[in-house]
Amino acid sequence: MEFTFVSGNLGLDLAGTVGRRRTGRVDLLATPTDLARWTVAAGLLDTAPAVSGEDLTWAVAVREAIYRLASAVRGGSPLGAADRELLNRAAERAPAGVRLRDDGGLERTGDLRAALAAVARAAVELLGGPRAALIRECEASPCTRLYVDSSHRRSRRWCDMRGCGNRAKAAAFRARDRQDGPARPGPA
Repeated sequence: MEFTFVSGNLGLDLAGTVGRRRTGRVDLLATPTDLARWTVAAGLLDTAPAVSGEDLTWAVAVREAIYRLASAVRGGSPLGAADRELLNRAAERAPAGVRLRDDGGLERTGDLRAALAAVARAAVELLGGPRAALIRECEASPCTRLYVDSSHRRSRRWCDMRGCGNRAKAAAFRARDRQDGPARPGPA
């Protein structure tokens, strides 16, 4: 599986690196190399950083704290103190550096902890701000991805229309087609 960035927030995108949390869990950050690739795919750094096993453990801890806190906010439950402290600690670090190159392009540099600081800050701003009320969970089974519903009517049902939305609509179409039965011959 490739990384997707459809949640509307980098923190939720990091949390989305685990799919099917309730059934057949799929972890896209299984190795330090996966995490290094994710930082580049997320646009946090231009070059994959060195990532140790300890760094991966830290990133997974941040990811899981974000998921639990966002789930708590979504469900109207109190925020776990340990998760809040961990996320705040991750957000305190200086984020990756950015600079404008001579050619007008953007350059992003830093280490893994700096990249995670940007992710943690995005999560803190979401969870502590007015957009927290817009956190939803994808309705497609078995997806458990959280996202920010910024649709005009606040009626978004799926994390991504191209993936989960298309599968759900195709399944609904097949179910309706089965209910209608075989096609009847028309008049000759």
